[in-house]
Amino acid sequence: MKLPCVQIAGALDLAEAEMLAAAGTEFIGLPLRLLDGREDLSEAEAARLVASLKKSHSATEVVAITYREQAEDIIDLAQTIDVEWIQLHGHISAAETQRLRLLAPELLLIKSLVISDENESHLAEEVADFGPLVKAFITDTHDPATGRRGATGLTHDWAISRRLVALSPKPVIIAGGLDETNVADAIRATHPAGVDAHTGLELPNGRKCAEKVALFLQRARAAFAELA
Repeated sequence: MKLPCVQIAGALDLAEAEMLAAAGTEFIGLPLRLLDGREDLSEAEAARLVASLKKSHSATEVVAITYREQAEDIIDLAQTIDVEWIQLHGHISAAETQRLRLLAPELLLIKSLVISDENESHLAEEVADFGPLVKAFITDTHDPATGRRGATGLTHDWAISRRLVALSPKPVIIAGGLDETNVADAIRATHPAGVDAHTGLELPNGRKCAEKVALFLQRARAAFAELA
């Protein structure tokens, strides 16, 4: 895992993914097998996107983001679209994650830490439980109004993310309401291994704005360089 890294999630199609890769994004996240069916593209389209990027932008990895909680379903998803990186964004248990590791040791796992009111102690327990099982963690923001655990466009208390970064034995990526206007401040506040953006870089039509993407990457790189 190349660090520090930038992930941008929610590519709608191959053209958008190629724009993100050409801009220098290390990871492109594709939300798939969501519980409410909000996928941006089909799994067949995702598989074609992955195959194309492997040929044209081999330095960019595709991450399948899923809320599924059963090892077999997650493995099937990884095999269907041919990715190694999986972001576990649901309520999967440490025991099931261990089972996933045993069944598919080739998969590289990122575990979400979704921040809500007064759940910091629970997240600290998750860091301890999942630390030996995953390659990295990613923080995000819970939206109490909708119940969504990601792609909310909401920030959270970065002091909590900073404490999780200090506590974690694995790299921590910061997500949740980040865009080109606040990413540098988030990096300075949390000292993460990477940052992630989704809705904050989108136009009203849901497509990523190339200018926002370029500024996000530029300002993230500059802030990481300051910390280094």
